[in-house]
Amino acid sequence: MSAGQSGAAERPALLVSSCLLGVACNHRGTASPRAVVEALADRFELVGVCPEVEGGLSVPRPPAERQPDGRVVTVDGADVSDAYARGAAVAVGLARRHEVVGAVLKARSPSCGSHEVYDGTFRRTLTAGAGTTAEALRAAGIGVCSEEDVADGHDPSDR
Repeated sequence: MSAGQSGAAERPALLVSSCLLGVACNHRGTASPRAVVEALADRFELVGVCPEVEGGLSVPRPPAERQPDGRVVTVDGADVSDAYARGAAVAVGLARRHEVVGAVLKARSPSCGSHEVYDGTFRRTLTAGAGTTAEALRAAGIGVCSEEDVADGHDPSDR
């Protein structure tokens, strides 16, 4: 074995919403840890990212929802679309740099939602769709699922 080799096979990388890994970065200033996601570390190198924070938003921050036109607006009317776009770009860059085999993102988030998001009315009404980061990752050819998909047995490395 040459210097620098550990003898262990390298695990493929997986991009994961930081809040699912226990980082207090969601809009409430708390985490959303999920044991089923943390257990993925047995098979994957987990690369955490909070696109909202990477985009320049604070913790905590006002709740935000995607609007029907794709913009992201806070409950008090501020358009934070640019911050969400910056965060999505950082997530795509991390995914490429780490050559991830997939992503596990926080369900229903205006950034990370993979199947549905809140509809922009701030009435907790869900609609089919994806968050800005989930869309950007998919556009870059990276498969995206939620923590709920993982809990249901979905392999996050399946494209």
